[in-house]
Order: sequence, then structure tokens, then C-alpha cells
Amino acid sequence: MSDAPAQPAPDQLSYEEAREELIEVVRTLEAGGTTLEESLALWERGEALAKVCQSWLDGARTRLDEAIGNEPED
Repeated sequence: MSDAPAQPAPDQLSYEEAREELIEVVRTLEAGGTTLEESLALWERGEALAKVCQSWLDGARTRLDEAIGNEPED
């Protein structure tokens, strides 16, 4: 059993929360000093966080496109 606190599921995070955690994951991996198992777990978490961030961005793009498309043209 791990001493680390339970992390929320990536899909439960806001864009900002997922992005900040992803930045921290990347920093930790770049710094090294983790075991192979820890590195793999971090990489998997990072992949999940990146997908969440992309999903948020895709949703924002869709909303913007819809808003722009619905505006009356001058």
C-alpha cells in the first residue's frame, strides 16, 4: 500500500487543475530519481491528464466556433 494520498480521477479535474498537475508530472519525470515503476505510473497519469486537457480545449474550441457561427454578420 502506498503512503501517497489518493488522487482524483483526471476526468474530475478542471482544465487548470489538470494542467498544473501535468506540469508537475513532467517536472518530476524530467528531474529523474524515480524508480521505473514510479516513472511508469507518472507517465500513465500524465497521459490521462493530457487527454483531459485536450478534451477541455476541444470543448472550448467547439463553443467558440458555435458562438462565432451564430453571430449576425455586419
